[in-house]
Amino acid sequence: MPAQRITSNKEPGAIIIFGMTLDELLALVRARTHEVLPEEDLVKKAKRHLSGKPMRIKLGCDPTRPDLHLGHYVVLRKLKELQDVGAEIVFIVGDFTGMIGDPSEQSETRPRLSREQIDENARTYFQQVYRVLDQDKTEVRGNAEWLAKLSAADVIELASCYTVARMLERDDYEKRFKAGVPIYIHEFLYPLYQGYDSFAIKADIEAGGTDQKFNFLVGRAVQEHFGMEPQVILTMPLLRGTDGVRKMSKSWDNYIGITESPRDMFGKLMSISDELMPEYYTLLLDLTSEVKKLIRDDPREAKARLARDTVAIFHGRAEAKRAEEEFNKVFREGGLPDDMPEFKLPEAGLEVVELLVRSGLASSKSEARRLLDGGGVSLEGARLSVGDVVSRPGILRVGKRRFLRLRN
Repeated sequence: MPAQRITSNKEPGAIIIFGMTLDELLALVRARTHEVLPEEDLVKKAKRHLSGKPMRIKLGCDPTRPDLHLGHYVVLRKLKELQDVGAEIVFIVGDFTGMIGDPSEQSETRPRLSREQIDENARTYFQQVYRVLDQDKTEVRGNAEWLAKLSAADVIELASCYTVARMLERDDYEKRFKAGVPIYIHEFLYPLYQGYDSFAIKADIEAGGTDQKFNFLVGRAVQEHFGMEPQVILTMPLLRGTDGVRKMSKSWDNYIGITESPRDMFGKLMSISDELMPEYYTLLLDLTSEVKKLIRDDPREAKARLARDTVAIFHGRAEAKRAEEEFNKVFREGGLPDDMPEFKLPEAGLEVVELLVRSGLASSKSEARRLLDGGGVSLEGARLSVGDVVSRPGILRVGKRRFLRLRN
């Protein structure tokens, strides 16, 4: 979309794009961020943006798992705001780097995924990212497009951008080195490859979580090494998961996926602690003075509003309302959801671990046993244990929010 230029009355001669002054654009970039650096480079790139050369903003995601969650949305929300004022968003799916695995915040080497796993996960990323970004205005690239073509000589040249000493300044590498935990050469290549992505797509800004700062700094070094103006680093706070302790992650089972059903999303948001609400409002919605007062005076309604508004982002207002009504029916009135999946039992019945796996209520037998050992599985109110055989119809409940109608 071409830049729209008009003159501001309050700043004679100032260029405005989409009704924004330079100060307003800078404020939009900085809003809710953890860190933007270097500031002087941001100002320079913002001025060029206002003069008609749109900023190219890079977001990279390795498809090591098939689902995006609300932690990813924190960054996507920022990119959508900047996309709406003319920035070019380049979403890079790491179909090459994903086979290496990002060593950020890892205490040991990540397991490597196959090309087939990466490709399958990447397909789901394309569908999910467009729930936030404008598909017609988003450039999507896979980094195998350029990384798979690098020759051995190219990789040696790339490796000359950074020293081993600087690599070992990285916190997770330093801890592993001191603890005697192996660090493999391919792990050193990961941040260099990610940095090469920035060079390949001519990134002006790279956005991501605070855990990516080291990789982003390497990106600046790679761009400078190859004679390109280095990117600005834009880091966003990490959203804590539903446990309230660690960052949201599928690895820790404390996540809320952006493709989850309205009912599951609503229920998980209602399960967070009151202390987490300001953080969730700030990063997912807006923490206004009205919301602060509501959190203080009526925390339950504040949490319901958080859940409603967040579900509405991905599923619409009507579905958010339905999810709230069903939540109240189940958890406040002791009722059952109107809509629940069904499962037909074989004549001889089924051992409960097998039942949980076959019905999709557990992803594995080990997860099923964990649920049972924790007392989270019941049939018509009677708690079930490992080894129990289920042979009669009824309502099976797993945890607080999942139900299954059993029939013969």
